Amino acid sequence: MKLFLLPLLWLCMGTALAAQEPTQPARLELPLDAYNSEVSIQPLPADSSVVLLVEQLKPGAYTTTLSFQKYNHQLSPVWSSPLEVPKGFSFDRLTADGMLVYALFRHDLLAKQLWIAELDAQTGAVYAHMFEAEDVRSIYDFRVLRGQAFLTVMVENHLTALLLNLRRNRIGSLPAIYEQLPTNFTFSVDPLAHRVDFISSQSNGYKTRLQVKELSAEGQLVRSEFVQAESDRNLLMAQLSPGFRDRLLLGTYSLRDTRYAQGLFVADLNEAPTLTGSRRSLRFYDFLNLKHFFDFVSPKRAVRLKVRGEQMRATNRHLRLHYRLLTHELLPTPEGYVLVGEVYNQRFRNTVPYQPNTGMPLGAYNNTEGYYTTHAIVCGFDRQGNLLWDNTFVLQNARSYDLVEMVQLRPLPGGRRFVMAYLDEYRIRYKIIDGANASSNDLMVPVQTTLANAKEKANNATQQGMLAWYGSRFLAFGYQHIRGANGASRDVYFLNAVAFDGTTAQ
Repeated sequence: MKLFLLPLLWLCMGTALAAQEPTQPARLELPLDAYNSEVSIQPLPADSSVVLLVEQLKPGAYTTTLSFQKYNHQLSPVWSSPLEVPKGFSFDRLTADGMLVYALFRHDLLAKQLWIAELDAQTGAVYAHMFEAEDVRSIYDFRVLRGQAFLTVMVENHLTALLLNLRRNRIGSLPAIYEQLPTNFTFSVDPLAHRVDFISSQSNGYKTRLQVKELSAEGQLVRSEFVQAESDRNLLMAQLSPGFRDRLLLGTYSLRDTRYAQGLFVADLNEAPTLTGSRRSLRFYDFLNLKHFFDFVSPKRAVRLKVRGEQMRATNRHLRLHYRLLTHELLPTPEGYVLVGEVYNQRFRNTVPYQPNTGMPLGAYNNTEGYYTTHAIVCGFDRQGNLLWDNTFVLQNARSYDLVEMVQLRPLPGGRRFVMAYLDEYRIRYKIIDGANASSNDLMVPVQTTLANAKEKANNATQQGMLAWYGSRFLAFGYQHIRGANGASRDVYFLNAVAFDGTTAQ
């Protein structure tokens, strides 16, 4: 009987593991290579589609052609619309508001001139908008809300924001946003509450506090307030919960060196501050007290760190940690909210612009040649800001030239468990998050090609990544050179739908 049960157990385990793997139900290949084309992706969860902006160099010429292309949930083509861009303008970035997609272009020589292509993703119609702004040195954010485009920019060594009315083709600055550099900041648009959130740090050289500003869709200042700690903690940066009901502020704090985060904090902004300006609802969660934060090191080292932290706390001292975090926007859940923070290191070389949501000062020039993400923490909070659980996804080979989100998060069916995923060359690495329960960091599946049953090999993958799409699905993308068994090869830009609809925790 034992000899019979053992193979049966293996069979059951194999079936369970197979059920947990994601599927790749659809793939799109475009005959493009990285040397003469650029592809930008805008997922549209509203109708489970995706829009591409494809720029391709004309054969034998120095000019390019651009087109918007829409694909449905099966990555089948819906329509394609050519885009005629004025001479001298180069693409900057994409964004969307519902079913409207916006492409921002800047003039190559005249920094004042901006051109926006507005795409109706339902019909394929394109509308053009030309603006002349101040002498803009850098653009950090581009968001659109109800026909108003918001740009955070650097002007004369100050961080400010421009408001572009796409219905009346008018441009103006937002007096409510004007910060001396360097500063930390986060800028986000809340389509549910029809508001714009701007959170910036302010320092007197000894203490750092946050100023939270909420603006209407028309750019009018609705509310402004300060959040600070009475203790020796410095508030670095934060995200404001979306929607009308809650006003939770979640972010990172430091003890002394504001370059590094010591832990997480949360404050309920619906609760009025005291006469001294403090918040009774302000709570702090040291990384040393999180259950899984140190999963990226050996168990022995994790124990040593926590023991040392307890010993120093017993003598009213703190073990100062040195971690940099890139935080994602908050994800609403049935219980409250989920916060994702990617822990990264940077290597130094030449001066490059700063990107927001990182905990590093904007305008403080960083000599970097790339970023390496070691792990991503994910924390669940209830609507009162209580920490319910924490977990960690240990990453491998997560390097990039720019500071961008390396890992993506989507809820699994039911909304109480989650999956985190990223692309590592020819592998999709993922982890199932079920509260604080431990799970494997080593789950992976290969990126499938169009001919799943053929002996094909993809190599020379470049400009690849993953994006959250809709439901429990992601989009894997990038350039590939694919070799077939008969010696034939092809260069493609691919999109793979990655579905975790039937995935269960391991």
